[in-house]
Amino acid sequence: MSEVEMREPTMLVLTSLAGGRKHGYALIADAAELSDGRVQLKAGTLYAALDRLVERGLVTVAGDEVVDGRNRRYFEITGEGIDALQATASRLEANAAAARSRIAGWRPRGIAGQMQFGGI
Repeated sequence: MSEVEMREPTMLVLTSLAGGRKHGYALIADAAELSDGRVQLKAGTLYAALDRLVERGLVTVAGDEVVDGRNRRYFEITGEGIDALQATASRLEANAAAARSRIAGWRPRGIAGQMQFGGI
């Protein structure tokens, strides 16, 4: 997965787990907080993503606990998960730097033309 583009929800799940082991509800809440509310994970989507991440060795099941009669399954990120998250963060930082560089040099065509020919 480190060579494959990672979607934002997956990145947020791994980012959350980089802070320590968590159960599903805590992951949903943390993803919303990390994204300033832009990403609202649904339980089905989260657990499907966690199953894929476990299968790929990026996340591991870190125990179960019964709270108020309900089972909570905990997850934690693996070393491979940290590597994949770091690779994605580096790729996004490089893309953002390139975008900022281009934005800084951008000038609307109309203004550049007006300046070049003495304005209106």
